[in-house]
Amino acid sequence: MGKSGLLMKMRVLLFSLFLVGSLLLLVSAEEEVGEKTAISEVPMEEVELSLLRKAINFLWQKGRVGYAHVWPEMKFGWKIIVGSLIGFFGASFGSVGGVGGGGIFVPMLTLIIGFDSKSSTAISKCMIMGAAASTVYYNLKQRHPTLEMPVIDYDLALLFQPMLVLGISIGVAFNVIFADWMITVLLIILFIFTSTKAFLKGVETWKKETIMKKEAAKLLAAKDNAGEGAEYQALPAGPEKREKVSLMENVHWKQVGILFAVWFAILACEIGQKYTATCSVAFWVLNLLQVPVAIGASGYEGYMLYTGKRKIASRGDAGANWKIHQLVLACFIGMCGGMVGGLLGLGGGFILGPLFLEMGIPPQVASATATFAMMFSSSMSVVEYYLLKRFPVPYALYFVAIATFSALVGQYLVRRIVIILGRASLIIFILAFTIFVSAISLGGVGISNMIYKIQHHEYMGFDSLCAYKA
Repeated sequence: MGKSGLLMKMRVLLFSLFLVGSLLLLVSAEEEVGEKTAISEVPMEEVELSLLRKAINFLWQKGRVGYAHVWPEMKFGWKIIVGSLIGFFGASFGSVGGVGGGGIFVPMLTLIIGFDSKSSTAISKCMIMGAAASTVYYNLKQRHPTLEMPVIDYDLALLFQPMLVLGISIGVAFNVIFADWMITVLLIILFIFTSTKAFLKGVETWKKETIMKKEAAKLLAAKDNAGEGAEYQALPAGPEKREKVSLMENVHWKQVGILFAVWFAILACEIGQKYTATCSVAFWVLNLLQVPVAIGASGYEGYMLYTGKRKIASRGDAGANWKIHQLVLACFIGMCGGMVGGLLGLGGGFILGPLFLEMGIPPQVASATATFAMMFSSSMSVVEYYLLKRFPVPYALYFVAIATFSALVGQYLVRRIVIILGRASLIIFILAFTIFVSAISLGGVGISNMIYKIQHHEYMGFDSLCAYKA
């Protein structure tokens, strides 16, 4: 999280803006083909003004709304069967990697079940919530692979989660406003970057594990050659099996209490908005009240880390001595992760998972903590989408049940494989694979829809938040 990391993020942001601008020019150019001869006879100043007007009209037309939901009838058939299978594997991989699986759910709901893209986003959030809740339930009694602490780092969650929930509220509003093609461009850039970073981190971890295995084998061979009469058992291939602890002992209730307080406070603001006129003074006041709540909770944890009263224990000695700029950057990235989750219908884990790995958090802890934070953010999204009437409840309940069950199965099987092979890097590779598959599937669907709208000259600009009606 140093200067080099910040410079990398700035480069990615500038590259993103370049791609968005290029795509906008390509779309605008199609309407300009028939006017080339006329433009040559017009003064340059008028040409520039005309192009600016066209760009503004393309992106924003008062009274135009590009969204109308499509909800297929719920009936048993091949679509439900195939969708259930894809949802099962998506939730299994997503829960293990700590990313939720939204990048697999959204294309499945759009291409196979037949929902429109924004309704698919909302149902995807429901599935992520179910998978996250069951994964957290599984992890509540699990211990850190090497340290005497829970596998969920509650201090790390308290630093990121309040800003993540705040970002969700912003992202849901952007989901109403942004056109599908804008979301597609942002999604492809983000996913390619994060999947590449996660894969490289997995390779690095794999190499470290290989070295550790070789050193352990040499040590065992040296003891055997010493001719000692005692019998030696083989070293465990994976994390040491620790005794189970009670739920009361394994949960840090103070941090959890603060997280729930933040969740309820922001949820109360969101519900209050639904009883006010959209874009009225009361509407914006309730929106802005979420800011001090989130900043207050994350700021409290940041102060405790800065003063050394707490530390991110899962990082070992590196979890202490936080600098102010590191804490501010961490909170900002947490909010961005929430915005991405609300905007794209994905778990904030797509941001938090790779980020935690870059911070040096062990893969098991990174996955468990990202999922724990994602449980709060995804449930917030579900409530907001429900109030906006963005999804049919029967379909949502069915797919939530699928995701909840498959997440438990995935957690159990992969954890057993990690213990047998002794390679926690498997979790990182699953994370990278899930993000990469999401980039291909979501990007492909988005580009296909974009081409269709361009060919049929459909409205591809912003929708109005104030004019939106559920």
